[in-house]
Amino acid sequence: MNEFIITFRECLEAALIVGIIYTLLQKNNLVQQIKQMWIGVGAAVLASVVVALVLTSIKSSIGNSSVEKLVEALFMFITAGLLWYVIFWLSKHVSSRKQLEGQVDAAVAVSGWGISLLVFFAILREGFETVIFLMGSFSIVGSFSYIGFVLGMVIAILIGYLVVVQGKRLDLKKFFAGTTLLLVIFASGMIAYGTHELEEFFVKGDHLEWVGLEDKSEIARVWDVHQPKSELADNDNDFWYAYNLYGKERFTHHLHDKGNIGVFLKGFFGYNSNPNWIEFLFWLFSLFGGLKLWAKFYLKKQ
Repeated sequence: MNEFIITFRECLEAALIVGIIYTLLQKNNLVQQIKQMWIGVGAAVLASVVVALVLTSIKSSIGNSSVEKLVEALFMFITAGLLWYVIFWLSKHVSSRKQLEGQVDAAVAVSGWGISLLVFFAILREGFETVIFLMGSFSIVGSFSYIGFVLGMVIAILIGYLVVVQGKRLDLKKFFAGTTLLLVIFASGMIAYGTHELEEFFVKGDHLEWVGLEDKSEIARVWDVHQPKSELADNDNDFWYAYNLYGKERFTHHLHDKGNIGVFLKGFFGYNSNPNWIEFLFWLFSLFGGLKLWAKFYLKKQ
């Protein structure tokens, strides 16, 4: 689900950019510039793949588990911040036809390869954002849906083609409003997960004394439910449990944050079966603030 939303949102913006530029160049019969545009698109896609490989390599090269948790937490906070910036600022301008047409005219006037550079950096930005957001989603859930990834890309490109090239009248505002709302919730989940990883840094690095604690049992929890069990009690319904999940010989409740249902809730809503109070409050405030901004942009009277 996360992969579909992220890929659909970013690819739709990229498709609109390419579609608007292509239409403008075609109307002016700029055949050479159209070829340069496609070169820019191809180079940007390739560069995005390179960025993904480099970032993945850097992340996997961290050996210390405590430091890894700290880096993971900082990465989540930065990703959430970038996500908010993208959905509330850049997305208000990225599909502005007049602005893009002005940039295209300037690129054509300055240099024959100006179009290629314009498209390259525009698409690379979308590719970079997609990589960052998908890495954040994978870190939380621990799995990746290739079906959602490909489906989001295909549908976004199809909509971009129908809107710009075929001139179909679709209400893009509703598309962006819907995906933005889902990404607001997703960003709050990243804040919650990042805060949880900070807790892991303090625990695994034996740094609890930095926050005035001696043992992890002293960490105050909002709730602590559905913990895995080595064996089920008489009053436990085995329908709600999975055994040997992730190769661990124990019973895991489906609503545990690593259970079959809980892992989805964790990845999308930031759910945790034993959150500390700071994690819970950060999630609550970020969600409230994000929903308030969403309402300001998308529910305001026209």
